[in-house]
Parts: sequence; C-alpha cells; structure tokens
Amino acid sequence: MKVYLETYGCQMNVADSELIIGLLVREGYQQTDDPAAADLLLVNTCAVRDNAEQRIIGRLGEFKRHKKPGDVVGVVGCMAQRLGPTLLERAPHVDLVVGPDGYRSLPALVAGAREGHRVADVGFKHWEHYEDVPPARLQRASAFVTVQRGCDYRCTFCIVPMTRGPERSRILGDVVREVESLVAHGVTEVTLLGQTVNSYHDGAHDFADLLRAVGAVPGVRRLRFTSPHPNDMSDRVIEALATVPAACEYVHLPLQSGSSRVLKRMLRRYTREGYLDCVRRLRQAVPAIALSTDIIVGFPGETDADFAETLSLVETVGFDDAYTFIFSPRDGTPATRLPGAVPAHVAGERLQRLVDTVRAGARRTNLALVGTTHEVLVEGPARRGNLLQTRTRTNKIVLIEGPRDLVGTYLDVRLTGTTGSTFSGVPVAKRAALKVTA
Repeated sequence: MKVYLETYGCQMNVADSELIIGLLVREGYQQTDDPAAADLLLVNTCAVRDNAEQRIIGRLGEFKRHKKPGDVVGVVGCMAQRLGPTLLERAPHVDLVVGPDGYRSLPALVAGAREGHRVADVGFKHWEHYEDVPPARLQRASAFVTVQRGCDYRCTFCIVPMTRGPERSRILGDVVREVESLVAHGVTEVTLLGQTVNSYHDGAHDFADLLRAVGAVPGVRRLRFTSPHPNDMSDRVIEALATVPAACEYVHLPLQSGSSRVLKRMLRRYTREGYLDCVRRLRQAVPAIALSTDIIVGFPGETDADFAETLSLVETVGFDDAYTFIFSPRDGTPATRLPGAVPAHVAGERLQRLVDTVRAGARRTNLALVGTTHEVLVEGPARRGNLLQTRTRTNKIVLIEGPRDLVGTYLDVRLTGTTGSTFSGVPVAKRAALKVTA
C-alpha cells in the first residue's frame, strides 16, 4: 500500500507529518510523491487563517481525480480538528477526519474506511505524545523534536487552543533519549517545537533545564526552538540561551502588535514596553542575536495611531525578518465578537507599509553582513539553479556552489552578496567529520 501526504502550516505540522509517515510505514505502507499512485491520500492541515483552509478545500477537490475505487482520502491536523464531522458533509469524497491526537488510530480507521465507514476522530487525549512511534525524518542533517503540545494561552484571535487542546509537556528524559537516537543517525541540528515552547514544564524541569540537557547531548552541534512566548522568556531561559554552546543566536519572538491597547484586546498578556524589555534582555545576553517575529494588522479596533506604534516598534527593534498577516477571523474565537472591524482596503494598505518597513530594515542589516564569514550547515539543493542552500546559526540563508555530497556538512562561508533577504556566498573552509552518515 502506498501513502501520499501533503503538509500545510507550521513546523508542528511538518513534525506531525513525519510522525504519521513513521506510523504508517510501521504498518507496511510506502510513501509516494505521486498522488495518482497512492492508495491512501492524506492532507495535514492548518486552521490558523481562513485562506489556508480555502486552499486546502480546493486541494481536496483536486484529490477526487486521483481517487480510485478502494482508495481512501483523509484530512488530518488542525483544520480536521476544527471542523470535525462537518468536513465529511462538506466533502463527500473525504473518508477520514482525524485531529492531532488521533494519529495512532489511523491504520484502523483506514481499514474501516475501505469497508465504507466514514468517521471523524477529533477527541483530545491529554496523555498522547506518541513516545513509541519513531517519526520518518524528512531531512538527515536537521530534525524537529516536539517537546510540548497544546496551548493554555487564550489569545482572542487564535484558534490553536481549540485545535491542539490544553498544554502538556513531554518528560525531559524522553526528549533527551530521542535526541540521542537522532545523533546516532547523524543528526547534528535539533529544533525543539511547541505551541509556546518556552512555557515547557514536565513537573520537575523547565525550558531552561531542557535547553541545557539537549545542548549537552554529545554530537548536537546546533540547537534551535520555536515558537516561544514573550511572557515565558525568563532570565533562566535567556541565561541558558547565552551559555549553552549549541544554542543558536536566533529567536523567533512573536509580537502581533506594537500597540499596548491592541495587545490588551488580543489578550497577549504583555505590553509594548514589556516586549521591548524582553528584546533588551535577549540582546544584552546574546549581542549577536538575530530576531524574527509575527505581526497582525487590521485587528478589530486597530486605529491609525495603533498601527503607527507597530511601525515604530519594528523600526526600533530592527527585526531580521517578520511574518506579516491581515487579521483573519476564526469562528469560535473571541476576536470575532469584538467591535471595530477594519476595512479590507485599510488593512491591505497597512500590511504593505509594514512589509516595506520590515524589508528595509532587514536589507540594511544584511548589507552590513556582506564580506563577513559565517559557519553554515548545508541543508540541500536550492530551489533554483545548481546551487546548494545553507543556513547560518542566525538563520540566514546562503546559496553557494558545490557538489551534492556537501549536504549535511558544515562550512565556513564568506558572504559575497545579498538580495536583501538571502545571501550568496563562497566557501572558505570545510568543517571536519560532521557529515550525516545515515
């Protein structure tokens, strides 16, 4: 039997897709990149914004032409959790709807679907961490390791608590054993994942303890994490980030708005000043740190003055990158009941001004780096040309020329140019004995 799986959304979904494939391979499936050749077609979905859901609905329509008698089409992930059985009604050719806590039941559900049983499994299971399911890693040099599931923050715009359930953390020792296994198979870069990853706590250990424990695993060259919450960026976490040698000098620190008034309506639980203080503490501890962020424009009630505060904060911080969005109302979230809807054309204009501001700041930062030398990990072939894509510790993408056997190795690279976002580079030295071997 062959399975075809498409993944939409965040790194958590990528990690869950690796988990799903690992589980199905254990049951005798083979993965295929050709949907027409598959007996089981799955799409792992995102529900954070409406346009993501609309893309997925459209893609499910395309699956109909690939579905043969006896084939099974399933929707898994956050959109599956949000819509549940109603998705079976909206898409008659869909056989299965399975939320993030139901993947263990996939083989049995698929078997039932082949007998004509259409079903939705969207119950939350507070104990489920899939500890006994080895993921099928999609990359060899780097690996995502999920350390926390769910979210206890209740931001008024966010659907995640309804699609991922309450927050729960894995036991530190289980995480360390998984990382040790990854290193034994040649992984040298690990990214710890959680909805608010730095609120991790297993009852005895906090996120600072986890950073130190994973960073101490022999063979871990680079340690990253995403996505943290500003409220949980404690002095202990920042100290660990500054003192654990493997911890990369990069943090993605979601902002959402630069206006304290809007942040209060979002229920983000910090102010503009609190966020700036978090940035100050990070830069004081790790002077070379690179920062990226998430920002929403057009949130209900956002005024021109509120938006101006967002622009000024972006200019003050000087983010290396930012993921920017127009507010997308999600059914069931409190933000849908807030007054003061921002007209679409106003939100669109604000988004463009924000993008221009972010890009201008990032370009200034990146131009100043041209001519400097950095350690990079060669991740794989670039999307264009015969180039290789590499990444610095500060998360800068550098394109270089070189043979494919460099994938999985570390190089010292001199940055020779920039588009404003990515870099071109020339290798000046190869780091020894760090190539992925399995």
